[in-house]
Amino acid sequence: MFGETFKNFTIHFNANNPRVTFSSGDFMAGQISFDLSKETKLSSITLTLNGKAKVQWTTQGGGGGRRGRRRRQRRVHSARLEFFNFSQIVMQENNAVPNTTLQPGTHVYPFTCQIPQGNFPSSFHGVHGSIIYSMKVEIHRPWHLAKEFVTEFNFASHIDANQPHLLAPLAGSNTKTLCCLWCASGPISMTVCTERKGFVPGEMVKIICELSNGSSRIVTPHATLIQKQMFYTHNKCNRRLQMKNLASVDGQPVNPSSSEVYSDMMLLIPPNTTLTISNCPILELDYTVDVSLRIRGSTDLKVLFPIVLCNIPVYAPQPPPPYQ
Repeated sequence: MFGETFKNFTIHFNANNPRVTFSSGDFMAGQISFDLSKETKLSSITLTLNGKAKVQWTTQGGGGGRRGRRRRQRRVHSARLEFFNFSQIVMQENNAVPNTTLQPGTHVYPFTCQIPQGNFPSSFHGVHGSIIYSMKVEIHRPWHLAKEFVTEFNFASHIDANQPHLLAPLAGSNTKTLCCLWCASGPISMTVCTERKGFVPGEMVKIICELSNGSSRIVTPHATLIQKQMFYTHNKCNRRLQMKNLASVDGQPVNPSSSEVYSDMMLLIPPNTTLTISNCPILELDYTVDVSLRIRGSTDLKVLFPIVLCNIPVYAPQPPPPYQ
């Protein structure tokens, strides 16, 4: 009956920024709209903002069984957190008139509310857990159960890439020697650096490599952006790790018996990548740039760089004011 009376229900958020994200303390404004197919009495319309995190995964364990058979026992690990939950009235009946009667047609109700202040983690959907921020709208009619409509909104925790430790360049090196029976090749080495540690989604990571190949094989530099998802139960008694490769790029091959070869690689961070999450007790998200030298017939030579994905980009240095 409700679906026949109410149609085309939408919750529209006014954009604060091009990515339509909200952060702690932001004011949210928008409109609730719906179409009525007939005259309808309403007592109130309320909205509720909610932020929560939840994780869940299963493990298999061995167990004794009849006739020596081993049974595998399934165990579920889970945890939940609520960051905030509050409601406010969008429309309420007049004290003089018990119920508001709406005519058939389109009805629009503007709303404004404020996200609470707090150190809340960014929105995220993963294999074994999620961090969800949502708005629920309830329409109350006399002698009817309230009807609920829920929509998610994208929350971004403030992480500023202009912090000194995120502006500092990163560097690392590694070396190895290939062995075949009693013969050993010349050393293979690489020294790698990046311009800084803090980046924003959609940005390029410039990777500068200095390579030496003393072997008889061709080697190829390669870079991968790795996302590490960590899920915990309360007090971190149990945990689950999920790794995911988000992007990769290859450099120019280095010929045998080459030294002091310089190679640059530009690794694109996908624009919709979730920000780093380090402020949630049951879910963490971090990123690593894995720079490797691929060697045919041998294990890769690796250098790893932890990076932080922020929502506030590095400010370009401003030129000095003109001399007066």
